[in-house]
Parts: sequence; C-alpha cells; structure tokens
Amino acid sequence: MIVCGDDGLAHRLAAELRGVYGEQVTLVVPTSGRRVRQPVVGRARAASAALLDRVSAAVNRTGTGAAEPAANEQIVEAPEVTEAVLTDVGADRAAALALVYDDDETNIRAALTARRLNPRIRLVLRLYNRRLGQHIEELLDQTAAVASGTGPGTGGGLDASTTVLSDADTAAPALAATALVGTSKVVQTEGLVLRAVERQPPRPGEVADPGLCTLALLSATSNDPAGADGSEGSGEQGPRLLPDETAVASATGRGTVVLEQVSYSGPSLPAGRGAVPPFASLFSRRLRWSLAGLVGCVLALAVAFMFVTGEHPLYATYVTLLDLFGINDPAYHASTGRQVLQLLSGLVGLLLLPVLLAAVLEALGTFRSASALRKPPRGLGGHVVLLGLGKIGTRVLTRLRELHIPVVCVESDPEARGMATARRLRVPVVLGDVTQEGVLEAAKIHRAHALLALTSADTTNLEAALYARSVRPDLRVVLRLYDDDFATAVYRTLRAAHPFALTRSRSVSHLAAPAFAGAMMGRQILGAIPVERRVLLFAEVEVAGHPQLEGRTVGQAFRAGAWRVLALNTAPPGGRRGEGETPEEEGAPASGLVWDLPSTYVLGAGDRVVLAATRRGLAELLGRRRRERAGA
Repeated sequence: MIVCGDDGLAHRLAAELRGVYGEQVTLVVPTSGRRVRQPVVGRARAASAALLDRVSAAVNRTGTGAAEPAANEQIVEAPEVTEAVLTDVGADRAAALALVYDDDETNIRAALTARRLNPRIRLVLRLYNRRLGQHIEELLDQTAAVASGTGPGTGGGLDASTTVLSDADTAAPALAATALVGTSKVVQTEGLVLRAVERQPPRPGEVADPGLCTLALLSATSNDPAGADGSEGSGEQGPRLLPDETAVASATGRGTVVLEQVSYSGPSLPAGRGAVPPFASLFSRRLRWSLAGLVGCVLALAVAFMFVTGEHPLYATYVTLLDLFGINDPAYHASTGRQVLQLLSGLVGLLLLPVLLAAVLEALGTFRSASALRKPPRGLGGHVVLLGLGKIGTRVLTRLRELHIPVVCVESDPEARGMATARRLRVPVVLGDVTQEGVLEAAKIHRAHALLALTSADTTNLEAALYARSVRPDLRVVLRLYDDDFATAVYRTLRAAHPFALTRSRSVSHLAAPAFAGAMMGRQILGAIPVERRVLLFAEVEVAGHPQLEGRTVGQAFRAGAWRVLALNTAPPGGRRGEGETPEEEGAPASGLVWDLPSTYVLGAGDRVVLAATRRGLAELLGRRRRERAGA
C-alpha cells in the first residue's frame, strides 16, 4: 500500500492501514522544508494561549509525538510525485495507491501517471470538486480496462478500480449533525440518509426506546464531566460498538446510540435558487402599505363615480384611471359630484407618482443586492454561527442549509472558497477576523444555538470557542482541530470547565481516514459516525465470497462488536441469488433498499448489503477475502 500526501490525513491513513488492516505501507511526503504547516491567524488571548499550553503539554505527556516510522511503514520524502518517485516506491507492483494531497491538480496528475505505470493498481483520490471527480473515475477505470484488455469491472485478482473521495464530504455530516437539536450522528451518500441519535440512560422506572437497532453503548464515564471519554484504549469503560441484546439489557447506566430514522432525501437545492428574491421582498413594508392605500383610494373613487353617474363598474373604473393619470378631458359641463371626483382622482394621481418611483428604485436595489452578502437580521436567534468558509466550512454550510438550519457565517477572506456558496444560498456573512472584538457579536453569538469553529487554524478555533463560552456558558460548541490527540485533550479540558454545556472537538483526518482506508481495501464506505473517540463505519458489501454472510440469516450474520447488517439491496447489477431463493419468497420487494430486515432473512450470493462495522470488524471481512484471492 502506498500513501502520498502533505498533511495529517496522509499520516492518519497510513496509521489506519497499519494498525487496523495490518498492511505494509509506504508513505510519500514532501521534503521537510516544503511540508504544509498549520497557519496561525489573529492574535491569541491570554485564556486561549494558556489552555493551548496546557493541552499541548497533556498531549506531549501521552507520548504521541511519534516521528519514528513503524516497523511496517516506510517513509519517503519527495518534493513532487513524479514517475520516477512512483517507480522507486513500487507503484508498478503495489495493490493500492492513495493520493491525498490538498491540491486536486497534484492528485490527478499523479493518478494518471500511476495508472500508466500499473493498470491493475487500485487508486483512491482526494478531490474537492465532485463533478470533476466523477469524470476522473470514469476516465481512469476506462484506461485500466483498455490497458488490461478486459471490460470494465472484469479485472484479474486485483480490483483496479478508482475511488474519488473528499475529506470535506466525509467529515461534514458529523460536524453539521452536532449543531442539530437531538441529532448527533448523520451519514449521507447521494440520496441515502442514516440518522442516529445519542440517548441518555433511562431514569428509574423508565424503559429505553430501542429504535431500529442499537449501534453503540456510550462509555461508563460519559456522565462524569472530568472522566476520560471512550477511546481505543479505554477497555470496558469505553464505548461498546454494535452490542448484542444481552449487553444492551445489562448496560443500565449507559447511554446509547440508536438508529432512529432511515429516509430518502431528494436532490439538493438547485444552483440558481436564491438568486431571484421573492416578490414580497422587492419592496419594504412601508412601501407595500402605501401601494395598498392608493389602490384602496382608486377603488373608492371608482365606486363613488358609479353611484354619482350610474355607469357600469368597468366604465367607472376606466374613467377613474383616466382622471388619475391626467389624460381625461376636464368635466366642465358635468355635475358637481363628477367634478369633485375628477379633482380627487387628480390629487391621488399626484400621490401615486412618487410611490411608483420609490417602488422602481427599491426593486432595482433589491435585485442589485441579491447577489451581495447579506447581514444578519436584527431579530435573528436560535441559529448556528459557522466560522470559516474553506473546504470543510463550505460543505458544512451546504449541509446545514439542506436541513433548513439558519446559519450566520464569519469569514476574514472576502475571496474565500465558500463566499459564492453563501451568496447563492443567501446566507448572512460577517466579514472580519473572529479574534477581533465585535465580530462574533455581529454574528449574534449571544442568541445563537451553536458555534461551529471550522477555520484552518487551531488557535483561532480555540480562541473563538473560549470567547463564545464567556458570552454564553451553555453554548453548544464544535471545534475542528488538526490533530486528533490534541482534539481529545481540548475536549476533555473544556468539558471539565463547562460540565453543563455540550462541547465537541473533531479532527477531520480522524473522521476521513477510515473511509479512505476502506476504499483502498476495495470497499465502498458510505460514511463514518463518531462515537466519542471511536468511529463506526457504514459500508456497502457484496455478500458473495464472504462465508460470514453468504447463506446465513441476518441474525446469524450479526457479530457483536464487529458488524451488523442494516439494509439489503435486492437488485444488484448483474447479481444472482442462491438456488431456489427469490426476494418475493422472503417478502422483500423486487428492487430497492430494504431496511429493518427480519432476522430470518437469508442472504444470497447475489445480494449487496449495507452494514455497520467497526474498523477491525471490517478489516477482518476484507482481510479474509483478500487472503482467499491471493491464495487463488
């Protein structure tokens, strides 16, 4: 396995492949002078600097600073990923190559070179541009098929597929879900949505709602503000992923993560939505009342004309409008009532002219400002304040708006990547450095529901969180931090300082690495759900070739702490079922995804299942299949 990258995701991915899957890894990183460093933006206040020193010291005491490579890891420094570098690290004979540089062009160029060197290699690319990623997948897969002389998807022992992933898309659901009321875990891929919730342990005399299934038991120390939240080394005190019914029944003092809802979400907001404001927003409230008053006057004059002259209502309205615009003949020889009505109509016409002019000017101004940045409304409250409109922030913003969550963004760079998205979605944006006084106040932080600090600088995110907590001690805070060990230390410190406020710290590389590692092993990872400091994966797996799944019922296929079948795709492309088995016999529809399967349903060789798995459980499934292929 070869991993090429220039940030924390590359190191985390290499550790995932080594520690979970037991693979031999070659890590290609830039030379020491060209490695990307985390930027430091703004001035740090004394409180954030002191906390930064404390948590950094705590991280250093854990001994995680590991610059020494592991026994099954080789580190190669290279300024660029050229053909010579790929040849030196053995790309022509490697099973998989991951290109996780922060630059899309660098990853694409290296992928084209690697595919030419080894048409049978499995490629995993990190690309932010979704549409370009789809085209690159098709191009590289077609190139592999032509070079190997086979049709697409009919390669030899190795799966020469191309998978394009985005760390922003992988991490965005977990970051955005924390800002939702009652929702802490969300996985979404295309139209598939898995929604899970964190539930506190039931009180005496209460019965816990089991939901569709229990995905995890929270750690035994989760109710202790100063307790160590569950991680890989927490033992029995830590979270227990995919427990069986006996474990759930006996864990009376633990909270649970329950799969509560499975639904289909339609297409996302269209690209042009929000560019044209609704009709009511074209004019101010005062102008709308003025126009309504003038219309009422015209109708009253038309009714009065009809009673004075006895004419038809349409004719009366027509003559009134002529008088209103001053294009009717003077009523010299008409009755006194008619003359009075004509004078009143002329007076109303004089009042109508400035109102019409104001309406035109306001409408032009509204259309002109529709593409400009909006300011937070005066009475806004219960919203989410999002700091940073980079790659991660832009994806989280889109996800929050799809869920109809009000958002106010704070960004210091007017040319940031997500500014165009904010204009399109008509989201209020405050331009300014969050470390400066008054910026968070302008975003209405004192009335906000949650703060998402997603800038690329750890000190900026930490400082913003501390300042927001000084304004509102009970504010829900989510921090994006670079290193997972540092995120753990920050989380524990903030939770101990504010035991009654919800605090979450997330490392993007920690959330994204399992999905990239699974793709390198040849499986489609739908998403990852964080359970305290551990990760639960959702993957789509073909049943054929897996003795733990094939020919077994759903109940028999479940393995506590390793994997659980959640859904069944009864119409896989080109799939087949076992002899004598049909979906109709089992009560399943002929096509689509089937959720909440009965425990007696038998999994056939042609089925594809969506399962939840721990990292080691998925590694066991993949490892056995890979050993069988290697032996063949």
